[in-house]
Amino acid sequence: MVITDAVDQIPVPALLLNKQGIVLSFNELMIKTVKDIKTGVAIQEIVPQWDSQSQVKMTESGDNRWLFLSCPSQEEDAFLFLGIESAELSELMDENIELKKRTWELDAIIENSYDGIYITDHKGVTWKTNSAIERITGIPKEYYIGKNVDSLMKRGILENSVTHRVVKQKRTVSLVQNNYQGKETLITGVPVFNEQGEVEKVVTNIRDLSDLNELQAKLSKMNLLNDRYKRELELLKNKTSQLDGIVINSESIQMIYDTAERISNVNATVLILGETGVGKDVLAKYIYNESARSKEGEFIKVNCGAIPKDLLESELFGYEKGAFTGANTRGKPGLFEMADKGILFLDEIGELPLMLQVKLLRVLQENEIQRIGGTQPKKVDVRIIAATNRNLKEMVESGEFREDLYYRLNVLPISIPSLKHRRDDILPLMEMYLTKANEKYQMNKKIDTELKDFFFSHDWPGNIRELSNLMERLVVTTPKEIIKLKDLPDEYQGGGEFKAAPASIVSLKEAAETAEARVLKLAAEKYSNTYDIATALETSQPTVVRKMKKYNLRITKGGESE
Repeated sequence: MVITDAVDQIPVPALLLNKQGIVLSFNELMIKTVKDIKTGVAIQEIVPQWDSQSQVKMTESGDNRWLFLSCPSQEEDAFLFLGIESAELSELMDENIELKKRTWELDAIIENSYDGIYITDHKGVTWKTNSAIERITGIPKEYYIGKNVDSLMKRGILENSVTHRVVKQKRTVSLVQNNYQGKETLITGVPVFNEQGEVEKVVTNIRDLSDLNELQAKLSKMNLLNDRYKRELELLKNKTSQLDGIVINSESIQMIYDTAERISNVNATVLILGETGVGKDVLAKYIYNESARSKEGEFIKVNCGAIPKDLLESELFGYEKGAFTGANTRGKPGLFEMADKGILFLDEIGELPLMLQVKLLRVLQENEIQRIGGTQPKKVDVRIIAATNRNLKEMVESGEFREDLYYRLNVLPISIPSLKHRRDDILPLMEMYLTKANEKYQMNKKIDTELKDFFFSHDWPGNIRELSNLMERLVVTTPKEIIKLKDLPDEYQGGGEFKAAPASIVSLKEAAETAEARVLKLAAEKYSNTYDIATALETSQPTVVRKMKKYNLRITKGGESE
């Protein structure tokens, strides 16, 4: 074989291989390059990095690198490789390998970006996109390649192009637009400059805002819900202190205060009805304390029957400077302005003059007031709670009260029953006012059981106010520690021995409860436990416990009564 013999004459490392990569021949210089080389052996066993697919092979010998180039051979089944020692060529190959690796990494980053990536040249011709653009636009990414953004706009695929703006302004440009599928997208184009400072490429990032908008809506909803829960927790936290001074033992009062709590944050007008002294002002203050307005505004109370008619208008609506003789030189805000963001409690609303009823109606309808002497109305944010012991319906029929104002006030009516119709509250109220009077006057008075009977049976025409005043009077005037029936003022004595029977016609239910309470009280004085009481009264022990709790009775120690 001529070529085999001629290998020794080649002045550079030379190697002859057959089609299977078996070494056929090599020269002396090749031995210096690859020490373990020998014929009849596959080259890849001798040089593992030998790449049979590449036209250029590379080997290493110590610190030297050799490139073997494939040269034409006269023999069909033999391949001649000539070796060249060149550090520059090997560096170029290393750079090429590194460049391929970086290119692959960059392609992987672009392809796996959650946002759509859209790369064009300075003329707007699409150069590269990623798969995310398919998810955002619903159009295969291959469709964009090679197409100009102008043609995409003409076909309605794009609404506006950020590419031309970036090229023109030579800076990053962002815009929000709806895409082909109607999704809201944020498009940001970033210029890539060449060495001459001209825009060479434009990299556009396309972000689908529909997911972000949905998350934002959910977050806003959760924040609103969180704020609501915070308010409710605050109200629950403060509920114990707000109930101080309020007795709600009876079922009717429990229902009233449950209703008051439910409507506390409803801005509708409340009309509280009931006899004098039943606690209308206490209920109004409770509604204020339970409401969010207690954090923003004040609770202002005005008794419409206690202020002279000539002064009531200026008190409610205020006046400008110089409005009338003797007026404050700087003017004065009215109670409506002072109650802004809060609650204005109009007690004894039935005493409001007809002239002022018209102005109050305007406040309820327009949410604005006008000071005396003023020319411009002023908006106010006030919730109105009105109260009266009069029958407003009859006053409307007799022409004493405006019908339109009545219906404006009567949006949320609450009627508080008199004390004689909720006797379950009497003894707890008595205990509460006894404790308050003892604390106020630093005493330690107690109530005799017979006097408790009187308190429970009395009709209390003055309701809670009468009970409170009598309790304070007894604590102060009674010389002994135990307050008894005989210590009552003359007007309560009734000219003889007190009897537990009702002093006036009452319902059968009230009469039965009065008798039941008296029998239980007598049994509690005689027996030392509820089991003996149940046996004596021929009922169950749980019934005795429940009834004694209802009437606020306790077992008196000391055996049988005399």
